[in-house]
Amino acid sequence: MLNLVPADEEAVGETTDPKGRRVVLLDRVWQGKVLGDHPELTHHVADVLPAVATPDHVDRDPVYGERTRYHAREAGPSRWLLVVVSYEQEPARIVSAFGTRKDPRSWTA
Repeated sequence: MLNLVPADEEAVGETTDPKGRRVVLLDRVWQGKVLGDHPELTHHVADVLPAVATPDHVDRDPVYGERTRYHAREAGPSRWLLVVVSYEQEPARIVSAFGTRKDPRSWTA
């Protein structure tokens, strides 16, 4: 796999996950998907990358095997910020983010 973001793609930012893998947040995903579905995150872009880099909880996506869910407590507009990363390409890409009040399925405090 190539370790490139296509030339026509602008990244909002990038980080590394807890395993040291590069993860990018593309502008088209942030503007189109994340803010389109969750406008309450408009002022929380600064919370998204740290949620991946230093999450409070990590679990596998229940539907897509090549995706991981990163959870940050007391980040974003709600009790939890959930950020979904797809590892189906390199670099890995954030494909969704949203606030939720529910604890992750396997969370223990």
